[in-house]
Amino acid sequence: MSKVVIVGGGASGLVAAIYARKNKNEVLVLEKEAKVGKKILATGNGRCNYWNKYQDVSHYHSRNKELLDKIITKENQEEILSFFSHIGILPKIKNGYYYPNSNQASSVRDALFLQAKLVGVQFLTNGMVLDVEKKEDQFIITTQDNQILADKVVIATGSYAGVKEEVNGYAIAQKFHHTIIDVVPALVQLKAEGSFLKAWSGIRCDASIRLYENNEFVKEEFGEIQLTDYGISGICTFNLSHIVARGLKEKKEEHVVIDFLPLIKTSSIEAFIKWIDERNTFVKNRNLLELFEGILNYKLMMVLLKQSQLNPTKHWEHLNKNEKFALAKAIKYFHLDIIGTNPYIKAQVCSGGVKLDEFYLDTFESKKEKGLYFVGEILDVDGDCGGYNLSFAWISGMKCGKSL
Repeated sequence: MSKVVIVGGGASGLVAAIYARKNKNEVLVLEKEAKVGKKILATGNGRCNYWNKYQDVSHYHSRNKELLDKIITKENQEEILSFFSHIGILPKIKNGYYYPNSNQASSVRDALFLQAKLVGVQFLTNGMVLDVEKKEDQFIITTQDNQILADKVVIATGSYAGVKEEVNGYAIAQKFHHTIIDVVPALVQLKAEGSFLKAWSGIRCDASIRLYENNEFVKEEFGEIQLTDYGISGICTFNLSHIVARGLKEKKEEHVVIDFLPLIKTSSIEAFIKWIDERNTFVKNRNLLELFEGILNYKLMMVLLKQSQLNPTKHWEHLNKNEKFALAKAIKYFHLDIIGTNPYIKAQVCSGGVKLDEFYLDTFESKKEKGLYFVGEILDVDGDCGGYNLSFAWISGMKCGKSL
């Protein structure tokens, strides 16, 4: 039996604590907030999208991505789903997204906290950890109020995402000679340049977004896009943001090309112009604004017409070749220069972190310091929208806790 101290009472820390206690260890969770699981409450717009049916390594990102096949396994997936069932969570599944049937993120947080207390995990809240050091075979954890001795320490502090203060987990990792992959915001909104941003603010629509770095195509995402007075948001934007954030840090030029009518599949601007020609023959006697009524948001159409330098009252058949080309390009190939991301406090997660190949992935124990473990978001693993980041938190916490 060992004394295990877990630094951080979030998703990965709580699961690690529950599993570690199963092996009759003395387990203490140190949480800097007044309550554990605060970030869990904010996930899934307050409903907690805690899992995704379509688990695949392609939804995860890491500088050691080749190692993720050892973590995102069928066996680990089945165990996590069984774990949540046994702590009382009944899933509501929509398009592969798992939510608690209560539609309340607090259900997940409370079920984890209750299970931890039932198995005998101890908690110390408002316990900011200032330092961790090791003397001989024991760790010394220094908090604001005292020092705590432990045989084994699990660092589950999370990342910079969604917090105002420093995350000491990175400093602890560096103290024990771990490598930190540059940390950048991920699943975050993108800032853009353009005089039209205020005019399109508040619009939501389905779109495809193609990302380019230094004018070379990188990736395409489909889904809902939210247009804002600073740039763009929404799931497809979030799924590109880790690439953008890292690219901007490396001084690359970033821009996106937005297709506001992905439903209309054409191979070129000329083909889309032909599609509008055909629409104009059977939706007759409409000006440009009326011609796209029921297809594109009114406010968005006004922006696209203004960007094309066209009067909304003009008719399609009266446009010259260049004017038709300008409007078609604005609708299907809207160019947007990206100049930044929103800050860490607005990000759902971070990309980067403690290098994954410096750990034994069956236990998440450090290869550099025996008895020291890292789990969850502090590691260099981040996922797409849809419950993938929590999935990794649960699995890494479970694997670590079982080994303890």
